[in-house]
Amino acid sequence: MMGGGGGGGFGQNDGWDNESLGVVYDQRIASRLLPYIALFKVWAAIAVVGMLAATLSSVAIPFLIGVTVDTAIVPGDAVRLMWLAGAFFGLVIMNALGLWMQSRYMAKVAHGMLVRIRTQLFEHLHRQPLGFYDKQHVGRLMSRVISDVEQIQQVMTGGIIGTISDVLTLVGIVVVMLLMEWSLALVTLSVVPVLIIISVFWQRRARAAFLQVRRAISVVNGNLQENVSGVRVVQSMNREDENMRRFDLVNHDHLDANLRASRLTAGMFPAVEILVGVSMAVVIIYGGWQVLQGQLLVGVLIAFSLYVQRFFDPIRNITMQYTELQRAMASGQRIFELLDTVPDVADREGALPVPPIEGRVRIENVSFAYNDGLPVLRDVSLDVRPGETIALVGATGAGKTTLVSLIARFYDVSAGRITIDGHDVRDVQRETLAHQMGIVPQEPFLFSDTIESNIRFGRPDAPREAVEEAARAAGLHDLILQMEAGYETRLEERGANLSVGHRQLVSFARAILADPRILILDEATANIDTRTEARIQDALRRLLPGRTSFVIAHRLSTIREASRIVVLDDGAIAEIGSHQELLARGGIYARLNAISYAGAQRENGHAAPSAPMPAPAGGAVDDNPSRA
Repeated sequence: MMGGGGGGGFGQNDGWDNESLGVVYDQRIASRLLPYIALFKVWAAIAVVGMLAATLSSVAIPFLIGVTVDTAIVPGDAVRLMWLAGAFFGLVIMNALGLWMQSRYMAKVAHGMLVRIRTQLFEHLHRQPLGFYDKQHVGRLMSRVISDVEQIQQVMTGGIIGTISDVLTLVGIVVVMLLMEWSLALVTLSVVPVLIIISVFWQRRARAAFLQVRRAISVVNGNLQENVSGVRVVQSMNREDENMRRFDLVNHDHLDANLRASRLTAGMFPAVEILVGVSMAVVIIYGGWQVLQGQLLVGVLIAFSLYVQRFFDPIRNITMQYTELQRAMASGQRIFELLDTVPDVADREGALPVPPIEGRVRIENVSFAYNDGLPVLRDVSLDVRPGETIALVGATGAGKTTLVSLIARFYDVSAGRITIDGHDVRDVQRETLAHQMGIVPQEPFLFSDTIESNIRFGRPDAPREAVEEAARAAGLHDLILQMEAGYETRLEERGANLSVGHRQLVSFARAILADPRILILDEATANIDTRTEARIQDALRRLLPGRTSFVIAHRLSTIREASRIVVLDDGAIAEIGSHQELLARGGIYARLNAISYAGAQRENGHAAPSAPMPAPAGGAVDDNPSRA
């Protein structure tokens, strides 16, 4: 089936991963492509007119040459010769102009389709929930957006209209040859069955060979991507020689596959040329004998000779296009399979935009599982007041990130519901809710753009003054000014020319500028040094007050002054309370705090833990480790 009912079906029926080839013509795919062609119907019409003109002139030229020989050259009619010469040059110009129109405007149609399809795929991918990406490989999706779309574009540029032109040329040549001299035409075309048998045999072998080439290059690309992405691990483990040996093996497998395909291609052309020679010999011998007997004109013999040469060119082209058309149909199936994927998380029919929120969050008996039978959260309930800071702690896999992902509606709950200011998050437009939320992840993602653009990411229309104010609040302004281009400094991929801590500060500045009502910090201080953490704590003092905040903490010293600390254990809430209340209970939080404090002591050489998170209401900071 072409369509998919969700992310799972799309992932399981992955044609690209199997590098399969489709049929030469699939009506379903063709009907899906027609609306894209219709967007450029004027250009397509001009291309078709050009193709018809080029085909007609190509078929007419040998016929005109034969007529010229028999009616002007042999009788010695100079005037008629001049007129026919003018007609000949007219056909040549018509052929050249037709080919230009065909290639020029079909290329415009193909590239226009490429832009539309690729834009549609890009938009569709951005509307997919996170659950979709949990089940898909990025490389597989990139193949659809880039390679599959390019395959469609390449076939549209020359393959389809070229094949139609070749078929019309073949039909035209056969019809003209039969009208000129049917007996000579039948004798000349007697080699066609042999050519068909050779082509069928070649296609079977070539299909397997070309498929192996695509599989081999996929292995090469995968190996290359893996080694480039993991170059730090490769060098640190001194694996350069071993990985080079393995890459050399897959690279030579690709070479062998290409050589096998090249041998098949090289064998096809001599076979066709032999048949061309046989046909030409038949025309000369049989047609020459008819001329000697006075049964055939010389011009007809010359025209037949030219038609024989032109007859096999379209057959050769169609044979070579066969596999390309198969690939295009397979690519079309994969593209529309992706476009037909229905998001698991989507706005309900009639969903309304959420009004400006205060930030009251209610989690009511929520359960959730990424996969059936494997619950991550079980019957979680929590009532969060506007402006309250909730810290979420627990062991790895306890469900902390899952819970905040449900609040942001990256996923839909399996049971229960989550409301914000009384609105079920499933009943409102997700886009309007996202505008009032801010998330600072553990691994900040920066784009290959200027620092200013990265800070302004959540508010593209923010003035420069607001960007600088956000950078100051994040403790980043002075650092930016020290850079050669200041706020116009371009970041490398993922912000590689900044340290991890500075990338996190940019992420905080982005959140400050977005001014969200609900803020989620997902292990935002887990991978940074103590000095950078102190800057972030200063940023939090400006960012948290007045907002509803959910903080997932790796370092428990940073969340002591949270309004409430929620301890998750095996997908359920085990404890809720303030820092002091939970320590007094001597339960899970007390044990986690003791472990965290001991780790901080070892990390800092028995220094005091880093500064705690500021109290949202301006309460006193408790930084006395003895209370732990």
